[in-house]
Amino acid sequence: MGGRAKGLLAAPDGTGNLVERLARTARRAMPGAEILLVGDTSEYEEVPIASLTDEPAGIGPLGGLCALLSGALDRRVDAVALACDLPHVSDELLQKLAGAAPGAPAVAPRPDGIWQPLFARYSAVPSLAAALATIDAGERALHRVLGRVDTHVLDLDDAELRTLRDWDCPEDQKRDGVPPRET
Repeated sequence: MGGRAKGLLAAPDGTGNLVERLARTARRAMPGAEILLVGDTSEYEEVPIASLTDEPAGIGPLGGLCALLSGALDRRVDAVALACDLPHVSDELLQKLAGAAPGAPAVAPRPDGIWQPLFARYSAVPSLAAALATIDAGERALHRVLGRVDTHVLDLDDAELRTLRDWDCPEDQKRDGVPPRET
């Protein structure tokens, strides 16, 4: 997005930015869940959501996942990871993810054989161990974490998969009929 924070892009439904929209969706889908921004959140100072810093730092999204999982471990809860650039995730889809395969080490869709680690639910103990093993192996790809635990595949139909299309560039917004703009 040309250096712009994707989470600050205007939500397609006109209700603020993507991060705020996802937070509202998560609160409706998972009442009582703690909503956190993870990673470098300096551009999100105006967004009223608590944040966590990557730990370990400097290794990209895997550091953010480790921070999220460490926080979940401390709180003895599962963690749901959502990318900030998912403009169409619905309450129902998030409920489906949160409620699928209770007790599984992780749950994620795997369209076309590719894990979706930033629309996934993680059990803190096995997933944090897998994340740390991934780091120790010198790998940085998030999907490697899901490959190191007995991840339950979340089956999604075509309509549900379309709601997981992210916005990586202005053309993605145009594809969805949304003029590129920030809030």
